[in-house]
Amino acid sequence: MLSILYYIFTLLQVSFWFVVSIIVLGVTYPFDKSRRWVHECSRCICALLYGVPPFIRRTIDGVENIDPKKAYVMVMNHNSGVDIFAAYKIPLNFRWVSKREVFRIPFFGQMLTLHGDICIDRSSSGAMSKVTTLGKKWLGRGASVAIFPEGTRSKDGEIHRFKSGAFTLAKEAGVPILPVVFHGSDTLFRNGWRLPWRHTFRVDVLDPIPAEVVASMELRELSDMVREQMVAAKEVQKNMND
Repeated sequence: MLSILYYIFTLLQVSFWFVVSIIVLGVTYPFDKSRRWVHECSRCICALLYGVPPFIRRTIDGVENIDPKKAYVMVMNHNSGVDIFAAYKIPLNFRWVSKREVFRIPFFGQMLTLHGDICIDRSSSGAMSKVTTLGKKWLGRGASVAIFPEGTRSKDGEIHRFKSGAFTLAKEAGVPILPVVFHGSDTLFRNGWRLPWRHTFRVDVLDPIPAEVVASMELRELSDMVREQMVAAKEVQKNMND
């Protein structure tokens, strides 16, 4: 029963903030090309979603690794849909790269459009070109771009081989890469749709890869190095929990 009430609350809240986001975008569009204020609306949504259940916590480590004056290509592991909400704990203005199907979800998809997130058709041969073109546009406006480099959710909680899109974008845009590891989202729905009311999500921000290093490495070498760092961070957290 509590889970059903929570889902109803989520729907009502997203509907409310959808209207607020439209107003904010209309007011700020002439001077806020990075859509920072619309992004702040999304941060409010996520703060409430995690703040209402009394025993669900969302923590973050490694904030000191972030330079708020820089725009990054953010690469993240992907275990479940709640990774998206957990990411708003990161104190950066960013745009998501998301598959077309997500944009079709009522209210949520429209929020992504208002937010300025990048919609891609994974079956299209031009998907990579679109990510690079639109990603460079947002990076040029001072917003970071968040990508799940595995391309889809991990079904076993492990971090699998990365696709090259995020790393191509970082190299072409000349920006650093910020690796982020989510802990705890892979175990949230062990009981189906029912939510556990005592759970911790941890967002682990790793050391960024400087733009000079990104530029100097081959794509596969770069993606393998970042993946190894993220796998190591996940293993450290796993050992701490055991």
